[in-house]
Amino acid sequence: MKSYTQEMDLYFELKNTPESSRESYRRRVQAFLEYIQTKGQDIEDISEKDIQEYILFLKRDKALSAGTINNYISSIRFFYTHVLNKEWNKKKIPRMKRVQKLPVIPPRETLLAILDATPNLKHKAILAMMYGSGLRVSEVARLRICDICSKTMRVRVENAKHNTNRYTILSQTALQTLRNYFRAYFPPIYKPEDWLFPGRKPGEHINVKSIKNTLIKLRNKLGLDPGISAHTLRHCFATHSLEDGVELAFIQQMLGHKRLSTTTTYLHMTSKNLMGIKSPLDRGGESK
Repeated sequence: MKSYTQEMDLYFELKNTPESSRESYRRRVQAFLEYIQTKGQDIEDISEKDIQEYILFLKRDKALSAGTINNYISSIRFFYTHVLNKEWNKKKIPRMKRVQKLPVIPPRETLLAILDATPNLKHKAILAMMYGSGLRVSEVARLRICDICSKTMRVRVENAKHNTNRYTILSQTALQTLRNYFRAYFPPIYKPEDWLFPGRKPGEHINVKSIKNTLIKLRNKLGLDPGISAHTLRHCFATHSLEDGVELAFIQQMLGHKRLSTTTTYLHMTSKNLMGIKSPLDRGGESK
């Protein structure tokens, strides 16, 4: 596997692939190769049939979702074509059709209740930044002190998904929470390049899993919908901004979506009452 890893890393380096993507590809390729080796088969002899059997294994035995299986297919395809230098036949190895599920979008009162119920000031600042600026969990974890600008009320997000950079808005409420957190946690002398939310180990930022678990504990404590996760805060930022009349193009820029069509999906999640839309049934008697 060592030579394969070197070939993969060389490709990642040439393409300048983000580290998070590299780790995901390595992990899924490793799982696939371990499956092949349990069959006593040489990796060089991997065939389309082997890949088909593995996909069925993920679906039937592992009960993985279509979206997760498609991520495995992407990783295996990368290994099959770029490392083994074989031709990929997408007719024989199709991607699975995904059933589009709309995420849970709790009302604003619920989001404020979550923030109010957060006893840890550091955690409260993190959640406030996610909801107030529409940040992904990985993005808020990697914020540096210098990424926050209170003069322009902007947050700089670097090396985000797809290796992109962008600016988003800074909430006044989140800024006040940040200042309270900063006074409580940081020494008088610090470096602007330091992590805004440092982890337990020196020199590392807070672990993404720690943020996710924090939200789950709060959700369970308050007895909220089990569909609520840390990523829900980002969904709520987009949906509630749309309900407030913010244009889709601006929301797209703040979220860092590559395509406007991705942002348009939030139209399905809005409260039609807040959008000023009335049912024709309710308008039936207005003209009388």
